[in-house]
Amino acid sequence: MGRAFRRSVPTTEATEATEATAEPGAALDAYDIAFLAGGPQRVADSALIALSERGLLKLGGSRVRAVGETRPQHPVEGALFASCPRSRNTASVLTALQHSPEVEEMARRLAARKLVTGSRRRPTRLGKQQLRAAERAKGLPEYVFSGPATLPHGPVRRGVVNARPIPSGLGRTLIRMALDRDHDSDSDPDSDAGSGSAFSCGGGSGSD
Repeated sequence: MGRAFRRSVPTTEATEATEATAEPGAALDAYDIAFLAGGPQRVADSALIALSERGLLKLGGSRVRAVGETRPQHPVEGALFASCPRSRNTASVLTALQHSPEVEEMARRLAARKLVTGSRRRPTRLGKQQLRAAERAKGLPEYVFSGPATLPHGPVRRGVVNARPIPSGLGRTLIRMALDRDHDSDSDPDSDAGSGSAFSCGGGSGSD
């Protein structure tokens, strides 16, 4: 089986031709690879990171909102963009995206191509081969394969990591310490904290 991968996450051009991935023999795009690497959560995280890096979403504290009026063409990106026209809690947005029709359709398509199992949606042997081939090709961002921990310190990494559930016990303490250190080391000139705007942790007029 030929291996072809489309670098569709970080570039604007990549959002313009995405429906082709629904075809049985079409090349896998970055979100397909993200699903193979980490399931629906990796897909949601990758979409949030990609749109933030392209300036289409703005993360501030624990909230996110769409910026501008141009909706991305990729189904997953479009669903994410449309879900937060006003400031919304980042964790709830990511959770909803993981269970969205767009991500469900991706799972069904990958299962039909024998790349994930039909029940638990874990990568099959063929799916793992495709994932390894994509890693060797080095054409996709590292966060597609390994998650937001690979991002440089900054508001995007902090916003995505903070939106993840934190385990109890010592693990929770260590993660919180890391997040606090990350926060202290970053200087975010675009932060809305304390600005009184709708896009702030406190909600205000932009809350749901």
